[in-house]
Amino acid sequence: MIGRQEYLFDEPESNFWNFIKIEPVKWMEKTMGNEGGGFWVVAVFGNRVLYYNDIEEGFNISLYSSYGEIAEYSCEQSDLYDSVVSIFNGLKNPPYWFI
Repeated sequence: MIGRQEYLFDEPESNFWNFIKIEPVKWMEKTMGNEGGGFWVVAVFGNRVLYYNDIEEGFNISLYSSYGEIAEYSCEQSDLYDSVVSIFNGLKNPPYWFI
């Protein structure tokens, strides 16, 4: 799933993605993540993670305070490309969630 969208990034976006991505690993999330053993985190940046929500079948950006635990449930249903570009553009022109 990730490989099918990585080719869409331009060079700056690709460099950014390579900087924040991690090997996908399941992190726990208390409200909805228990059933499937957590959600697949694919990137870490600052105090936020980018993860795949297999319930809603989309990527989400959420806070974390302890490594391995997503602090808040999100169900955006975004694809990887749109999520990474949103983060990348947000760092250039921070929206409220980067403050």
